[in-house]
Amino acid sequence: MDQSDKLRLLQSDWYSPRRLHDSPTRYDFPGDRFLPNRSLMDLDRAHSLLTNKTTEFKSSKCNEVYQQKLIESQSLNSEGKRIMVFRGSPKSSTKSIRFVDELRQEMAAISDNKSKQAPYRPIPKAEMKVFDAPGLMDDYYVNIMSWGKNNVLAVGLGPTVYLWNSVDQRTHKLFHVREEDNWPTSITWSEEARTLAVGYTCSNLQLWDAESSKLVSSLFLYSFTIRSLQGHSGRIAATAWNGHILTSGSRDKSIINHDIRARNHLASCIKKHSDEVCGLKWSNEGDRLASGGSEKQLYIWEASKMSSSKFLHRFTDHCAAVKALAWCPYQHNVLASGGGWNDRCIRIWNTQKGICIHSIETKAQISGLEWNRHHKEILSSHGYSTGEDQNKLCLWKYPSMTKVGEFGNHEPRIINLCQSPDGVTVVSAVADESLRFWDVFGPPTTGTSMASDLQGLFSSRNSLIR
Repeated sequence: MDQSDKLRLLQSDWYSPRRLHDSPTRYDFPGDRFLPNRSLMDLDRAHSLLTNKTTEFKSSKCNEVYQQKLIESQSLNSEGKRIMVFRGSPKSSTKSIRFVDELRQEMAAISDNKSKQAPYRPIPKAEMKVFDAPGLMDDYYVNIMSWGKNNVLAVGLGPTVYLWNSVDQRTHKLFHVREEDNWPTSITWSEEARTLAVGYTCSNLQLWDAESSKLVSSLFLYSFTIRSLQGHSGRIAATAWNGHILTSGSRDKSIINHDIRARNHLASCIKKHSDEVCGLKWSNEGDRLASGGSEKQLYIWEASKMSSSKFLHRFTDHCAAVKALAWCPYQHNVLASGGGWNDRCIRIWNTQKGICIHSIETKAQISGLEWNRHHKEILSSHGYSTGEDQNKLCLWKYPSMTKVGEFGNHEPRIINLCQSPDGVTVVSAVADESLRFWDVFGPPTTGTSMASDLQGLFSSRNSLIR
């Protein structure tokens, strides 16, 4: 062997990793399908094939295992499909997108199931407090209670109007009517709760200043006499504010809009109802007015067209007087209305399309409706009934209008219902001369029942409003 052959052999031995082959590392697993373990590789054979194309290297004991692993790793997987082969965009490329959509639907269904299985917010079993209200008028058609943004509840008890401050818990007598049979029949706070509108049995309408406890004087209304708004010839059972416009409805079948800024306050007069107007409510945006009458009809008016006496819609679905009216706080075109004893239905209206989208038989006279501003619910107060479901408060889930629960131990019927400024508490005026406060609205509570904190605290009458 010449010197060049010895040098070539030395270089071959120098580059060949014989130590790895003679004492290979053993593993319990065969290795990754893309990169097999070095213990299964014949490195000498690989080196020989790369450096010597004529000399064939004899197979080692690892050759067959290595070849098999190489085929399995680089050719086919367990399902017979080739690995790492570019195939282009398959026709079913949207399958993954559909799979994501299906996954989202499944997650939404799971979430719905969890929400259905979760316990509903507790319903109060007892009143938060009860006030004596002697002289409270037992008349379904009047509206003698209003809770303003100043946290003051105004209520008419016979010939006297009282103010109860819910912050300091003090009661103040606003005024007392000396004339017999001229009692307040409608009471409504203005939007900023500075002025209280009071309608009377004998057709007069007055404005009272809440801070001074006096009638609004000439300085505010460009007149040199105490302000008493005229125009009606019958008792005023319903009033509603829309900014500087005060709307009143009367037994004389008319609706009058009063502009309290002007000396000639009569802005418009509408005579479309054929009986007493007992329900009035302006929408939250102030663009539409709902009016209900004793003749079973419900009208929807547009603010910009009231001077022409042209109504937007007239609904005749109710079978009794329509007194209870409430605009939805989160759907501005939705109105809820409640009928009297011969109707006993809550109807939900789409005033944009002029259609009834829901009707629920309550089996009792409906005297008041209040939307929950914290949850999609509506509360109804009831009076006379053909069965045992009377004189109660009922909570309904919206928009399904399924009954969440009912409560209240009112013995006689409920006359009026109104809501606190924070949207948590409601107060019911009952014909047994009492005012009952309920913490029925508000955010859901966790842990113990909300009613457990209230139950037993005010189980009997503990305060006088006068």
